[in-house]
Amino acid sequence: MTTVAWWHCFAGIAGDMALASLLDAGADLDEVVAGLEKLPVSGWHIEAVSTKRSGLAATQVKVELTAAADAPDRTWADVREILAATAGLPERARRRAQKVFACLAMAEGRAHGLPPEEVHFHEVGGVDAIIDVVGTCLALESLGVAFVVASPVALGAGTLRSGHGLLPNPAPAVVELLSGVPVHGTQQDAELTTPTGAALLAALAESFGPLPAGKLKASGYGAGTRDLPGLPNVLQVVIGETGSPGGDVPGTRQDLAVLEANVDDVTGEVLAHTLEALMSAGALDAWLVPVVGKKGRPGHVVSVLAEVQLVGELARVLTTETGTLGFRQHRVDRWAMFRQEIEVEVGGEVVRVKAGPFRLKAEYEDCAQVAARLGWPVSEVARRAEQAAAESQRSDPVA
Repeated sequence: MTTVAWWHCFAGIAGDMALASLLDAGADLDEVVAGLEKLPVSGWHIEAVSTKRSGLAATQVKVELTAAADAPDRTWADVREILAATAGLPERARRRAQKVFACLAMAEGRAHGLPPEEVHFHEVGGVDAIIDVVGTCLALESLGVAFVVASPVALGAGTLRSGHGLLPNPAPAVVELLSGVPVHGTQQDAELTTPTGAALLAALAESFGPLPAGKLKASGYGAGTRDLPGLPNVLQVVIGETGSPGGDVPGTRQDLAVLEANVDDVTGEVLAHTLEALMSAGALDAWLVPVVGKKGRPGHVVSVLAEVQLVGELARVLTTETGTLGFRQHRVDRWAMFRQEIEVEVGGEVVRVKAGPFRLKAEYEDCAQVAARLGWPVSEVARRAEQAAAESQRSDPVA
């Protein structure tokens, strides 16, 4: 059984609402705070309080900043350094948080015509936004959530004020982040879905639709900061366990895209670099297939498996790196098995092991580095790492 969190975004989603919903569903606040205190950011205090929105009992998260709080105007590089430099964070929570801010950087860059590295986050780079994002990832970890899914997303109307001045509602970054995601507009003159909330969905949600079939474990409601006319300003989360949501098909369904381009005039070195660049830009997988093209020319099909919200950025990488004059795109369903990462020690060195329902697989890069330092064969490092991971699972079945 796999633990899944389903966010019901009938009133939109914001970072503080996401964190509050998970706390309301049973995530351990002390555990979340302990993780947040490892971050090299200062001048904050977090509190979870009970409240009501349109008669619904909910939890509201309040992040109070002191005079010692650091400046909010950070770039993606700044936030990435903060996350990378924080020791002691659960690795899955760190990766999730990094992915959220990476999606934000790419969306803000496209919206404002800037490279992701040069994007200044303004509001979403402040201490409170970092607390919301990392806190949400820590709360998911506290609940043991392996997959996140969500409903279609509600959006507001009118205009809103930001660090860039007056903007349309939904904000340009929200529209970019929710590209390919099912949404619906409302008449609410309010920012129902914020960039931070949209980034959480873009980075973490495996699919969008109704509540997956499974066994319900808990639910919670995260309150927004104000009451809305005729609409409970809350984000609902349902925590459940699911086995095979597709009948006899195991795993969790993901709505993904595949990009493909035929090339017959690109060197092997450039193609190898292209695959690395695509993976660095967020591709889930990238591969080459040798083919014989028109006029008997040898060539390759470059294929990219991607989350829908990253198609634009990956298409840019594919076209600029290969010089292709076009590419194909089609949607695919992927059924993803539950997996987790276990860290073990081999000869005093840390090796990551990917644990799925049917096998253990040591990460090759870790094994190669440890083998070089210890003077052992790579296969021996991998064998010992996988054996240590198996023993860890037997001693702690939850791991």
